[in-house]
Parts: sequence; C-alpha cells; structure tokens
Amino acid sequence: MRAALPAQKDGPRINQEIRVREVQLIDHEGANRGVTPTNEAIALAQAAGLDLVEISPNTVPPVCKILDYGKFKYQAQKKAAEARKKQKTVEVKEIKLRPGIDIHDYEVKMRSMRRFFEEGDKVKVTLRFRGREMAHQDLGYKLLDRVKEDTASIARVEVSPLSEGRQIVMILAPR
Repeated sequence: MRAALPAQKDGPRINQEIRVREVQLIDHEGANRGVTPTNEAIALAQAAGLDLVEISPNTVPPVCKILDYGKFKYQAQKKAAEARKKQKTVEVKEIKLRPGIDIHDYEVKMRSMRRFFEEGDKVKVTLRFRGREMAHQDLGYKLLDRVKEDTASIARVEVSPLSEGRQIVMILAPR
C-alpha cells in the first residue's frame, strides 16, 4: 500500500512551501534584493509581518516577493472576474427562410441578420422545403446566393450552402 500523494495546491507557493535553497528576492517596497537564501527571505517577510510568495516558479532561481498573500489572492480574483466580464461568447443565431419568401418578409429577416452581425454573432441561415418544393431546389440556392450578396459587405460565408434532407443550411460569420 502506498501513501496518498499530498493534495496539489492551486496558486503560488508561500513561506515554508518554497523548497529551494535560494530565491531572487523582491522586498515589500518593490526593490530587488538579489539572490537570497530562502530561510533568510522568509525571516525578512515575517519581520515585516507579511508572506514570502513565489511569483515566478519556473526561473532559476525562482522569483519571490514579500507581500500580503490575502491581498494578493484578492487582487488575482478581481483581475480574473474582470477578464470574464469582458469576454464575449460568439453565439450562432438562426434565421429560417422558405423558398417562396415575400420581398418584405425577406427584408425583415435581413434587418435582424444585420443586427446579429453588429452584435458579433454568427448566423445560420436555414432554408426549409415542404412537399413538392423539393423539386425546385435551384430556387433555394438562388435565394441563398441573394442572401450571400446582400450580406457580402458585413459578413463572410463560413459554411457554404449544404443540403441536409429537406433543408439547405449556410453559416455566415461577421467580418
């Protein structure tokens, strides 16, 4: 039977968790103290009432800084939350058309398509056939070519028209 491995800690190592002989030390005022023995760096941190935090573990020797670890973790959380807030997920909106669509209905669909592109979303154009309309698939391809031409200035074709059973699908992405 083997002993259980210690749980991996997420985040930087602090104080006694730093197991190297010497570190590149940056003190609490931001001044570079140079290469310092680890136990001496920990003593300096404790004298200042702060923690020794490993900032860059992959360098030789690792870079450590004397700072308040609780404050450091809080700042990192705030930075991550801000990054998540600014991140935008690209959604795929769907526009459904029929081969015999009227001019006004087509214009309404195009307006909503333009709005989707302005918001940065992709648009999946689905052209559905019913009954005997399947015999006139060329009308459907002409309609999708018209959509392609009308959106050429604001969108590019990501997936060209593909026939899937009783429908033709095309995906457009904003430029």
